Amino acid sequence: MLLSKLVGERVKEAPADVTILSHALLARAGYIKPVANGIFSLTSPAQLMAKNIEDIIRDEMNKIDGQEVKFPVVMPRELWEQSGRYSSIGSEMVRFKDRSGKDMLLGMTHEEAAVHLAKNTVSSYNQLPFMIYQIQTKFRDEPRCRGGLIRVREFTMKDAYSFHMTEEDLEKHYYKEYDAYNNIFRRIGLKKFIAVKSDSGMMGGSIAHEFMLLTEVGEDTLVLCDECGYKSNMEVATGVRPEVDFGADAEKEEVFTGDAKDIAEVSEFLKVQPYQTIKAVVYAVKGEKTVVVAFIRGDLEVNEAKLKKAIMKNIVPWEADEESGLVAGNIGPIGLDLKDGIVVFDKSLEGTYNMVTGANKPLYHVKGVNVARDIKPKSFVDIAKVKAGDKCPVCGKPLHLENGIEIGNIFQLGTKYTKSMGMTVLNEKGEAVNPIMGCYGIGVGRAIAAIAQESNDKAGLILPITVAPYKVHICPLRIDDQNVREKAFALYDALKSMEKRAGYDIKRIMVSGGGANSDEVCQITADLFGCKVQKIQTYETSALGAAMASFTGVGEYKKLSDAVKSMSHITYEYVPNKENHEIYRKLYDRVYRKLYDANKKFYKEIREIIKH
Repeated sequence: MLLSKLVGERVKEAPADVTILSHALLARAGYIKPVANGIFSLTSPAQLMAKNIEDIIRDEMNKIDGQEVKFPVVMPRELWEQSGRYSSIGSEMVRFKDRSGKDMLLGMTHEEAAVHLAKNTVSSYNQLPFMIYQIQTKFRDEPRCRGGLIRVREFTMKDAYSFHMTEEDLEKHYYKEYDAYNNIFRRIGLKKFIAVKSDSGMMGGSIAHEFMLLTEVGEDTLVLCDECGYKSNMEVATGVRPEVDFGADAEKEEVFTGDAKDIAEVSEFLKVQPYQTIKAVVYAVKGEKTVVVAFIRGDLEVNEAKLKKAIMKNIVPWEADEESGLVAGNIGPIGLDLKDGIVVFDKSLEGTYNMVTGANKPLYHVKGVNVARDIKPKSFVDIAKVKAGDKCPVCGKPLHLENGIEIGNIFQLGTKYTKSMGMTVLNEKGEAVNPIMGCYGIGVGRAIAAIAQESNDKAGLILPITVAPYKVHICPLRIDDQNVREKAFALYDALKSMEKRAGYDIKRIMVSGGGANSDEVCQITADLFGCKVQKIQTYETSALGAAMASFTGVGEYKKLSDAVKSMSHITYEYVPNKENHEIYRKLYDRVYRKLYDANKKFYKEIREIIKH
């Protein structure tokens, strides 16, 4: 493809409203064009890049016996009512009526469609386990799109769904997906990625992992331990608090604090440390009048994902009102008269004393509070965010925090969807049981953004060869020079012809036999072709190739490529000398090609003489 014919605007500067590096690079290169908030057109290079990523995904999914399918983008309301998600998911789901007045929706994920397909085609344990996957367009009306392709409303995603008879079988397949995801991200050229434990969120289920690209611009906070390898998303991370001094135990006493309301102001007024205070954080249950009051140590923050899981409710920020009876800035657990609400105590308050909390009336707090003596909570729940410096729950060493972008996720869903949607199969005893599911997703556009975020320099994108839209770029420096222009176009034509015939690029040359005995010959070959030359362990390559084919044929190796990896070994590698390669290139262009063209008629005569 000639650059002059390529659709898309390539500019030196990123648009003024772009703040994320990957977004800036993709916009400058003309890969993406915004159509609406969180909706982009992909130009040919981006689409070719997406196709390369999708091909790698397909290859890895097929290796673990995945069956590619395609679910519809539009689904009927009834399907999602069966799972209970039609009403539980809010405005991020686009709902509409078709011309007959039937309620429809745009698919934002496809668990319901997967169960619907399996429910109507699978009836016996003999048909399990299996995994189906698709690469499909989805739409989620995100409230805050950001970073170009990082967070969008319309996106292409690979999602896979596995069905199993036992938890053990799901566990086995789950870690096949885990390994496949690692392979995918390595193959598309990502380097700084890790897998962390995560919250299953609206997907439901028990065990979940997220694959994260480590980057400062990531929205997710990751909790990591360098000592033992503990890795977790902040949403589910746990840690051990360092010991602190609460001072001497005392009797509770109501004290005047005036306009001091937040933790910093109260701590300053009473000359105590923030960890000696009890903070009240108030939420409302979405769609209900229920108020949720979470009490936590004043130096900590509430982890909303943990709180949601603890109370099994979806929470939203609370708006102060007189009906609740809560005095904002002075809320405390002693004498709290919560008419319609839920009270939760964080584990950080367990065993604490000499604490300060709100008095539930304006201008006053209570100090000297002993939680066990004065409050007597029925239970304590871990609802706090982990802090840098907290001790690792596994090895006890200090934890640290990093930011990351989610690039993939895997979930053990259990029977959440098969049970709610009435999917059953007959087990070995002839009993109807609900299959156990797993779910596995990768965003293709997000992967493009992640690659751009990591693979670049000050000049622009440096894309990994495995996903780059074009493997070779021909850049004539003097396009106004007729000779340069002709050479450039001749080279372009030659490369297109080579690609068509061979189907791949030459990246290395492996040598054996008599000529390989000479280091000089091997080095000249490397310099001439400008690529690495590798000498293998044997001169009998014909016999080695026959042995590889034989071992593959009898089943010792699944694929010939596996036999090659196992049976051929590099003993020495020759790296091309750039200066020598440049000399050979000039000799080829300026001398040898001219000699060949000038002597073509003699070569023809030689062939005729030899033929007879």
